[in-house]
Amino acid sequence: MRLCFPVESNEGMKSVPYGHFGSAPVFVICDLEKGEVKTVGNGDLGHEHGKCQPIKALSGEIVDAVIVGGIGAGAITKLNSLGIKVFRAVSGTIEDNIKAFNEGNLNEFPKNHSCNHDGCGHH
Repeated sequence: MRLCFPVESNEGMKSVPYGHFGSAPVFVICDLEKGEVKTVGNGDLGHEHGKCQPIKALSGEIVDAVIVGGIGAGAITKLNSLGIKVFRAVSGTIEDNIKAFNEGNLNEFPKNHSCNHDGCGHH
């Protein structure tokens, strides 16, 4: 299982998941089976609002799930169509979120989620 965490700054497993997928500068990708952690820059950082290209953003990295504070419906639809689930991050670090994920305590974003910029976690 490969989990992707959009983050503002790379602090490895101590990074805090970012409030929005498309505008996160960096993605931390954790391979739970191999115990590997890698980072990739957001390859689609300059996109227009609502025009996020998740695979371009992930620089072609294959992941099983994205765990993030906020995300728009278009990006959810694109990720889901590729078999990638999208979960709402809990407060804390990547470590905290992996623990919550493993315990089944993260909520999957609904396919019709709308990101209205109020309380969505945008910075």
